[in-house]
Amino acid sequence: MLKSILPLLLLGLNTALLQAQVVYSEPAFPTPEDEVTVFFNASEGNGGLENCGCDVYLHTGVITNVSSSPADWRYVPTTWGQANDDWKMTPVPGEDNLYSYTFSPSVNAYYGVPGSETVEQMAFVFRDAAGNQTGRATGGGDIFLELFEAGVGFTAVLQSPASNAIIAQTGETIPVRVAISEEATITVTDNGEELISEATALLEYDLIAGEAGTHLVEITVDNGEESIVLDFAYAVPLDVAPQAVPTDLEPGITFESGTLRLNLFAPNKEHVFVLGSFNDYRPLTEYQMTPSASGNWWIEIDGLDPEGPHTFQYLVDGSIRVADPYSTLVLDPGNDPFIEEEVYPNLPDYPDNAQGIVSLVDPQVAEYDWQVDNFERPPKERLVVYELLVRDFLESHSYTDLIDTLDYLKRLGINAIELMPVNEFEGNISWGYNPSFHMALDKYYGPIYEFKRFVDVCHQRGLAVIIDVVYNHAFSQSPLAQLYWDGNNFRPTPDNPWLNEFAKHPFNVGYDFNHESPHTREFVKRTMRYWLEEMRVDGFRFDLSKGFTQVETTDVGAWSAYDPSRLVIIKDYADEMWDASPGSYAIMEHLGDWAEEVEMANYGEGMLMWNNMQPQYKNAVLGFGSNLSGASYTHRGWDVPGIVSYMESHDEERLVYEALEFGSSQGDYNVRELETALDRVAAGATMFYTIPGPKMLWQFGELGYDFSINYCEDGSINQDCRTGPKPIRWDFLEEEGRRDLYETMSDLILVTQAYDVFHTDDIEYDLAPSTKVIKLRHESMDAVAVANFGVTNQSASQVFTQTGTWYEYFTGETFQVITPNQLLPLEPGAYRLYTTEPLETPTSTQNERTTNGFELRVAPNPTAGELLVSYDLPRAVEVQLEVVNLQGQTVHQEDLGQRSFGWHGEALDLDLPAGSYVLRITAGQRVETTLVVVQ
Repeated sequence: MLKSILPLLLLGLNTALLQAQVVYSEPAFPTPEDEVTVFFNASEGNGGLENCGCDVYLHTGVITNVSSSPADWRYVPTTWGQANDDWKMTPVPGEDNLYSYTFSPSVNAYYGVPGSETVEQMAFVFRDAAGNQTGRATGGGDIFLELFEAGVGFTAVLQSPASNAIIAQTGETIPVRVAISEEATITVTDNGEELISEATALLEYDLIAGEAGTHLVEITVDNGEESIVLDFAYAVPLDVAPQAVPTDLEPGITFESGTLRLNLFAPNKEHVFVLGSFNDYRPLTEYQMTPSASGNWWIEIDGLDPEGPHTFQYLVDGSIRVADPYSTLVLDPGNDPFIEEEVYPNLPDYPDNAQGIVSLVDPQVAEYDWQVDNFERPPKERLVVYELLVRDFLESHSYTDLIDTLDYLKRLGINAIELMPVNEFEGNISWGYNPSFHMALDKYYGPIYEFKRFVDVCHQRGLAVIIDVVYNHAFSQSPLAQLYWDGNNFRPTPDNPWLNEFAKHPFNVGYDFNHESPHTREFVKRTMRYWLEEMRVDGFRFDLSKGFTQVETTDVGAWSAYDPSRLVIIKDYADEMWDASPGSYAIMEHLGDWAEEVEMANYGEGMLMWNNMQPQYKNAVLGFGSNLSGASYTHRGWDVPGIVSYMESHDEERLVYEALEFGSSQGDYNVRELETALDRVAAGATMFYTIPGPKMLWQFGELGYDFSINYCEDGSINQDCRTGPKPIRWDFLEEEGRRDLYETMSDLILVTQAYDVFHTDDIEYDLAPSTKVIKLRHESMDAVAVANFGVTNQSASQVFTQTGTWYEYFTGETFQVITPNQLLPLEPGAYRLYTTEPLETPTSTQNERTTNGFELRVAPNPTAGELLVSYDLPRAVEVQLEVVNLQGQTVHQEDLGQRSFGWHGEALDLDLPAGSYVLRITAGQRVETTLVVVQ
């Protein structure tokens, strides 16, 4: 099973386990051969089962010497969500929230660990019967109990308190429990004053909290030959008078010239301490924050290294440890260890004594020298957006390598890239729609510097950058949830300033934001400004924007109906965007009432609406009845091209997969054959990109990606794998049919961007029959797109807008139209694009059209390096040869000079690393490419 937690460090002989534990055991220093009783304190850790009034079950496994990581639980005998009495823990009599479980006859025997492996840790998550409430380590990670070798030597462990940062009131009892491996003298002092000294192997002592201030408790264990010192700190809060927040202190984190200024909104809390690398994560009263009447807590911490880095978190009411909600980077002990050094070089180590996620303040990581200051964004009505998930686009899942693919995307013709969520989300392997920190960049894809460089290089290439943002909800790891959290019911409390206790609409995931709350509005606006101003992104695609309402509904139809209160909220956010970054794109995944959507499209600088056309294009590709009219904004009766239509997105099944699985057939014509399916997607693209208005293309759709959205890593198909990793198949470029689809889409995107006729408002279409027609009229020319989505030969009628000479774009042929009623015969899957003026595909260093080929051949392929390149020229011409890698970088280039009519052969010796390359021959205006594999 997949787990993620940073393990406790293994400690050698004569050392102390400084981290007190959520679980402890009898014996205190168990070996794999012992019978072991484990005690779980439900009030410690994340407190998810504290006072739950439920039966508590354990879920357990072991970490052995062959485990690949702390996530690699082995020999798991329990099943999640089953109420099996064999896994039920026993409440300890007379103790609240303390449970025990005995592993008998030994740890090895209980788990069935073979003699060839050594158990190093026992791993736990505790739960109620259904698994809806869980007891975990602080921060939500798994809980580990170390096992020792027999004859461990002299060592000690602090089993209680389970935190090194305790807030208490004068006179309150703090239970202290210290176990040692042999009898010794244990002395406990509080700020140097001795409290108790006793010779024992197990000390259980009730420490009475002293007067207001900071207290350092030291526990010295001495056997006469050696001594071990354990310690923890507690604070009795000072009575701090409220003061107004300084007027220049914005919410969140400000760090300048070695001064850290913090401003946390947390109304109705009793006290807040700052724990950080600057105070060893101790609750020192000089780091107690000042309250204000507004519900904000603030502090100024001077004398820090201005270069950083520094880490910190808040300790709220003595039990809630959270990072700042406005963090721009965080350290996560459960997930950061799985981020490769190549992706995020020199990631700071997680601090000692911290628990859970911490804010990272490092001024140097945000420094970047922008090369483009005034990027001219593509007009929103001409956007062609490429949506991608960095994780499933590149094996390295890094911004650094994503920059190297921009030539590939530019050649495709797109003018904007939309990244699925890149803010900090729970875990690493995710689509990103489970946000925990809306303003922090998730480190799994790389550092801030590389993200900024990615945006900058995109702008240099004329590409806008749009990020998917998730303001409908937050997940439980978010500080906005944790600050006001009902652990027993695992949901926000009714007084949460940002989140609803219960979602107000169907289809909600996570915890629903209350957008009527001024505190939510402030949070959303502040984080949006950060991405627009600091990161210089060009806009947002708002996930589930229909959820920005407090109108409670359980029916999807009612939820989708016109909602004026929701419009007020969304317009407010759009105004904030356009104030921060005029011309930025506001794209709504709304999928609601058209009257509501058109009001947004016509408001201010104009919002754009997500428009899912996958079902219609899918049926067309498969050979079934389908109406594609909805891809046009005119179908809605709108005057503005305010919809972003798409044939696929991350949320829909892949077209080619559908075609191969469910396509229709007639005689020898079979949609379930790959080449046929790819041709039909090209037909769909022809009847898509020629419709005026902005468009979106899902990653690898241009290569006919045919792995199901529900594809599992073991090759099976299961809906549980929907958001799991998918195969990354850049080798599809080596297949001729897929490469042809790429070139067809590229030609369509480029030509429709270049000619005004494809942005006209004089549109006529007949997109319901199997033979579909789009007619466009403009003062410069007329254009007609037509395709046969049937599986038999058909003739299209009423295709052309006028008589005379028409030019077919893909073949370059001319066509004489004698009468508008002239029939146009089309084979199944055939598609045409006719214009009254000849079109040329715009060419640049990023795109060359490979038409009128000249029989380019290479052998052997694959090759060890030696290669014979042959080609046939129709006339004498200058010839150039180029080899580029799949990131678009030229790795070999030769000017072959003048070559005569006829066949030619060129011998090459490619000294290149193993991999796939594109070999390109340019002969005058003609270009042909082929894939070469170097072994």
